[in-house]
Amino acid sequence: MSSTKDPCIGVCKFTDDICLGCGRTKREIKAWKKLDKDEKRAVLAESALRLLALEATGRRKTK
Repeated sequence: MSSTKDPCIGVCKFTDDICLGCGRTKREIKAWKKLDKDEKRAVLAESALRLLALEATGRRKTK
């Protein structure tokens, strides 16, 4: 995950405070612009795991 570009894909549907589009929490979405690169990478890694746990495709590429 080398990119720290905003992962928002414009879905913005929430389940238990987690966006089904990007996998971030509402708090992480609000804080995104203030995070440094390492923090953004950590959020991206965590959000990918959340999407897997929710079985949401979100921004993950499907095969």
